[in-house]
Amino acid sequence: MTKIGYIVGSISSTSLNRQLAIALAKLAPEGVEFEEIEIKDLPFYSPDYDAEFPQVGTDFKAQIESVDGVVIVTPEYNRSIPGVLKNAIEWASRPYGSFSFGGRPVAVLGGSPGAIGTAAAQQHLKAVLSHVNAIVMGQPEGFIHVQPGLIDENHDITVEGTKQFLELYLGAFLNLIARVEKANA
Repeated sequence: MTKIGYIVGSISSTSLNRQLAIALAKLAPEGVEFEEIEIKDLPFYSPDYDAEFPQVGTDFKAQIESVDGVVIVTPEYNRSIPGVLKNAIEWASRPYGSFSFGGRPVAVLGGSPGAIGTAAAQQHLKAVLSHVNAIVMGQPEGFIHVQPGLIDENHDITVEGTKQFLELYLGAFLNLIARVEKANA
């Protein structure tokens, strides 16, 4: 069983990216399990926490470390990543030198009503992830133009071309996970 954690870069209850993450999880082949790694309960990170790391931070780090790979599905806020997502990455990389993303395969995906589908945010996110030593999937890139009706009420993708792309994307990520596992064996 391959376990993939997913992090949604928005804490909005109506997030398009949450819908996209759930739709992606539904496309997983047999033998692949998705679980959400939530970020909404993390307080603002401060080095003051390093001496006595709170349980919410420890639990968050443990969830990342318990999966074979992580998909981060993020919106774009002001041409970058949301503050809550950057905050979560800070928690995952602390105390200093304790990189929960270190050596872990990570894929970046995002959807937007705009035609460039979170391209700027994803580039910033990949730079941050490389600093915390994540193994970031480079291709294919997932800039999803979320038009009305793309994802139905059951979280199914209704456009065949988008569904096929997301299956290809997920296959590429599973191949990256397999390569990393083989290298670490």
